[in-house]
Amino acid sequence: MSNAQSPPAESVWAEELAFLQKFDDGPRPPGWRLTPRAVVTFICGSNEPLKAGKGKANELQITQKFVGPKDLIERSVITLAGERGLLLVGEPGTAKSMLSELLAAAISGTSALTIQGSAGTTEDQLRYGWNYAMLMANGPTPEALVPSPVMTGMRAGAIVRVEEVTRCLPEVQDALISIISDRRLAVPELAEGEGARIEFAEPGFNVIATANLRDRGVSEMSAALKRRFNFEIVHPIADLAHEKALVLRRAKSVVTRTGVGFNVDEAVLEAIVTAFRDLRSGRSAEGWAVERPSTVMSTAECVAVASDIGLQNAYFASDRDPLSLVPSYLLGVVLKDNPVDRSKLLAYWDSTVKRRADSGARLWKRLLELRNVVEQAHAEAF
Repeated sequence: MSNAQSPPAESVWAEELAFLQKFDDGPRPPGWRLTPRAVVTFICGSNEPLKAGKGKANELQITQKFVGPKDLIERSVITLAGERGLLLVGEPGTAKSMLSELLAAAISGTSALTIQGSAGTTEDQLRYGWNYAMLMANGPTPEALVPSPVMTGMRAGAIVRVEEVTRCLPEVQDALISIISDRRLAVPELAEGEGARIEFAEPGFNVIATANLRDRGVSEMSAALKRRFNFEIVHPIADLAHEKALVLRRAKSVVTRTGVGFNVDEAVLEAIVTAFRDLRSGRSAEGWAVERPSTVMSTAECVAVASDIGLQNAYFASDRDPLSLVPSYLLGVVLKDNPVDRSKLLAYWDSTVKRRADSGARLWKRLLELRNVVEQAHAEAF
């Protein structure tokens, strides 16, 4: 996994997971690798090194992996411990998928049992399929059965993740109802006695689903399916300092993985994060009104912009200073949903950026001087 572009959480944080398993030997829900308290610590981090024995070799400080309220994590853990399905909802880019991955890795030791929801997701991907060569040769046999991630999770007593559940067609979503409520899966093709073969879920099996608030109209969940889940809303990061630290950490990780250094000034990074927060919320930190673009100015998009600027600065260091790249990359994000939104970015420059520049902030003065980049793009569009 050392050369993988995106290794799973259980691989990246294997040392911490092994330490927490030894550190907290309290009661665990059936099938869980860690205690509920240790799961929360794994995700939220520890303020100081934890001690699992004598000597430095038995000490480890757990890093914070998710920026958000601790009580959100605690409620999510309790939901799963109570064998209720967990649905994480929120705006795109609020780290719902990352949170579901961390929960699965801590509880089950694997986050790989995942179904990516889309209009092309079929009921077979939630239940089971067949090896058709073996099916044609020998008929329906246990050897010809191809288990879905859900069936694999039921057999292993592990967490299954369903990403973007509202993008699945309603009939596919409804296949989850009996699985979550009955904790069993019938295989009619494999008869046992007078009835179908039944796959029963082992202790520890559960489902974490994610859904974007902006996708509510894609395939609305049925009331019956909603009742099988506890809903938790994942909000954007509330604190500027916490968001800046996260963006810096993630952008550094992306850039340094390519073998070059991350050399974007902290003040430039703060300006990027501040602009995203202004445009996301529709209000600046000073309380000034800001026109919100149609696209979601998420933390994930902010990380992408900071990473791209870091890479461009590393590979083309002598060409342009990092701050001069900000308007063009912001435009690239703002225009994803609606080309007309470039006028909103121009309005942001003429209001919030100008007012900060007029107050004497040198960095924002330099950004104001770059207004022509946005203006030129606006003129070309109209």
